[in-house]
Amino acid sequence: MSLAPFPTLLPALPEIFLAIAAMILLMIGVYSRQEQSARIVSYASIVVLIITLILVGIITDGRTLTFGGAFVSDTFGLFIKTLVLIASSATILISRDYLIMHGINRFEFPVLIILATLGMLMMVSANDLISLYLGLELQSLSLYVIAAFQRDSTRSAEAGLKYFVLGALASGILLYGLTLVYGFSGTTNFDSLEKLFTSENVDVPIGITIGIVFIVSGLAFKVSAVPFHMWTPDVYEGAPTPVTAFFAIAPKIAAMGLFIRVMTGPFGHLSGEWQQIIIFISIASMILGAFAAINQRNIKRLMAYSSIGHMGYALIGLAVAGQLGDTTTRADGIYGMLIYLAIYLFMNLGTFTCILLMKRNSRMVENIEDLAGLSKTNPAMAAALTIFMFSMAGIPPLAGFVGKLYIFQSAIQAELFGLAIIGVLASVVGAFYYLRVVKVMYFDKPEEEFDQPVSLEMNGVIIVTGAVTLFLILLPGPLLMGAAAASAALFPG
Repeated sequence: MSLAPFPTLLPALPEIFLAIAAMILLMIGVYSRQEQSARIVSYASIVVLIITLILVGIITDGRTLTFGGAFVSDTFGLFIKTLVLIASSATILISRDYLIMHGINRFEFPVLIILATLGMLMMVSANDLISLYLGLELQSLSLYVIAAFQRDSTRSAEAGLKYFVLGALASGILLYGLTLVYGFSGTTNFDSLEKLFTSENVDVPIGITIGIVFIVSGLAFKVSAVPFHMWTPDVYEGAPTPVTAFFAIAPKIAAMGLFIRVMTGPFGHLSGEWQQIIIFISIASMILGAFAAINQRNIKRLMAYSSIGHMGYALIGLAVAGQLGDTTTRADGIYGMLIYLAIYLFMNLGTFTCILLMKRNSRMVENIEDLAGLSKTNPAMAAALTIFMFSMAGIPPLAGFVGKLYIFQSAIQAELFGLAIIGVLASVVGAFYYLRVVKVMYFDKPEEEFDQPVSLEMNGVIIVTGAVTLFLILLPGPLLMGAAAASAALFPG
């Protein structure tokens, strides 16, 4: 029997390993004692995700294809997958105390996180419309379940149902767009589509344009960009807080990676058909994220609108990549976008870890007013949260400033001056609600102290994310080099 086909699966080895590990962990959970299964599977899941990260780094060597060209492994995928795997590992790490406190510490939670992560890795490596949809749905099905994981909570059940109904609608919109593209082009492969539209004299059928609009709409839902953001505040508020943290980081980064690959790959030469749409949803997301968050009193809803605004800033990079002309300018847009997404990961991870520490008498509190006088009752946590708030506001020299600097710089180089100006103005408005949180912590009358002590895992995550956010400007080299290599992989010419 010939073993020739097996080496061709090597580019997908991390995903294959993750799928097998998820099944093994499921069996371990089922056949272990109930009180031990969650703990064993949680720590084993973190180990599995770390091994997957190592495999991704080892396997990635240039651009290689497998599964008949439907799956691609490249440096761009390495960058996005690294961010996703870090976010997933950290989510499992910081969620344990919350799950125990609410009596929902079950082994299914880390397994669902792993399955969602597997879907994200497949999305990022999709090189075909079919593999794109398979990865997206694997991720979505896991997310629907964990949104409603706290079954005894009406809010959690409502969040899961809202996300499922609207997610199913978005999946239908996306699928309709994919079928239109296939129907009018005759292929689902990204490389074939790119060749098809490379010719300058190609006549683009109206069906392809409509298909692209539907695809952008479906993907905009996944990154909660306006006008497909309506699910975000309610789901963020209702879902268990560790799930909200996961939703805000890993799926957003993976969906942005997919957005970049689809728009710059098969439809890269059709940017005239989609650039204006990206500019519109970027501007709308920045403006809504800046103004809608001003009146929020619940910190999870505030973070929901904050994430909408951040996705708007990130999409500036994609709009720049849609600027026909100099390849270097287009690559700069993706370069700035990747730097922004990496910084977004650390800022949000740190912030949500602080939110998870907002508990009194073994009860979570979520109002911004509950942080009153935190600088006196818990100065270390107040200092950490201040760093994250200042960074998200884009105040120098913190990491958030660096991210916005590269994004706005790419827009100016591409002569998208209006987009850069609106971004700066929205950032100024957004700074108001971030600074309000700092004002509450340092100038309001102290409330009752939060529960102590803080677990080693939570302290570790806050220290690492805080250090990255605070000191990135002193040592930006590894991030800048990684983002440059990843963006260059999409624009090899």
